[in-house]
Amino acid sequence: MFEELQLDRQLRLGIDALALTTATEVQQLAVPPALAGKDLLVSAETGSGKTLAYLIPLSQKILAAETIRQTGTLAVILVPTRELARQVLKQCRELLALSPLKAQAITGGADFKYQKAQLRKDPEIIVATPGRLLEHCQKRSADLRNLQTLVLDEADRMLDMGFRDDVIRIAEFCPEGKQVLLLSATLSHRGVGAISTTLLQSPQSVTVGQVRQAHSSIDHQLILADSQEHKDKLLAALLAQGGFTRALVFANKRNTATRLANLLKYQKLRCASLHGEMSTEERKQVMHQFHEGKVTIVCASDLAARGIDVSGIDLVVNYDIPYSGDNYLHRTGRTGRAGARGLAVSLASAPEWNLMVSIERYLALRFERRVLPGLKARYSGPKKLKSSGKAAGTKKKTPKSATDKKKTRARNQKNVGKRRTGSAAESTAKNDGFAPLKKKKPQS
Repeated sequence: MFEELQLDRQLRLGIDALALTTATEVQQLAVPPALAGKDLLVSAETGSGKTLAYLIPLSQKILAAETIRQTGTLAVILVPTRELARQVLKQCRELLALSPLKAQAITGGADFKYQKAQLRKDPEIIVATPGRLLEHCQKRSADLRNLQTLVLDEADRMLDMGFRDDVIRIAEFCPEGKQVLLLSATLSHRGVGAISTTLLQSPQSVTVGQVRQAHSSIDHQLILADSQEHKDKLLAALLAQGGFTRALVFANKRNTATRLANLLKYQKLRCASLHGEMSTEERKQVMHQFHEGKVTIVCASDLAARGIDVSGIDLVVNYDIPYSGDNYLHRTGRTGRAGARGLAVSLASAPEWNLMVSIERYLALRFERRVLPGLKARYSGPKKLKSSGKAAGTKKKTPKSATDKKKTRARNQKNVGKRRTGSAAESTAKNDGFAPLKKKKPQS
């Protein structure tokens, strides 16, 4: 397809250098209308080539313009995380290596003055997280007056992270005639529809594959566990078997990711942790070591579920079952990319059974059951199941007749029904301390 498009020679050379001989489905559907200047709503699964689907048309638009340099930023790509920003920047620079275009990342956690100096050099393309770019716009260090293309990558994730207002305020610094390309894992996200109505003009929708569908290039397995201690043993045994180039281990909490990394290091495995409480430099160092192979296992929170595109990740382990089917898709989407096969293994204890069943139903998926030698769980699933496959409640209902009985105590029943006699009443009156004094009767 790329040969048929009328692309700038420098861009075509960049595509050839990346050895892109065949366009993916999302690229075939999205690139032509994007080159025609249409606003797009794009939904496709992770690893389908979405990044190049917007990088190629926005780069062509800039290269085709008569004036390229000294006109401020011409394209902005907004992403939810720093990791995704670095990944997109890397791919952008590889694509444009033989062109005069410059690309720069502007993300939180980096030195503001250094970024300001980089923006003074007028990079044509900026890959940014919303909060930091808005700060530069407000302080007039970013110039978006001549912007041609605004890309919202992983829009659903940005909205979930609370960036909606920042995105809209950034758009206010851009000219009205800009082209907007919105990419999301799902277009049915409640916030995506609202923000597309605000920012896009007569958009064309591009949907590739079923959104709620597990990746066909990944084998999905499930190992039952009895406890956290049992999970730790399963994880260590699974990774000690080897058979993978790089592995990602996902946990629902940051402190769990850190604990697992320390546990695996103790097992003499080359491991590191990755989560949101780490500084930008620490996260960059971990990703660099992961790319270079100095670290083969990364224990991460869901921060890493989007934005990590490291070749050779052939194993994903869900130490904790994710809270939703969408999160499961994003986690496991780190493997089985670019035609390669991947393996996703989930560890589930009794409290996670219903979550696991919900993911199976949501994705129309059936986990392959697996047992590690010598570590078979005593737990084999709930004793009773609902028709949905979830665990049925085990509490016995108390009969109404029993609940209606009032609690009675012996002391409350002691004098029930007994009236005070006259003498008792008089005795009370005499002894209450307020009766008038009476003279004693004289003795006869």
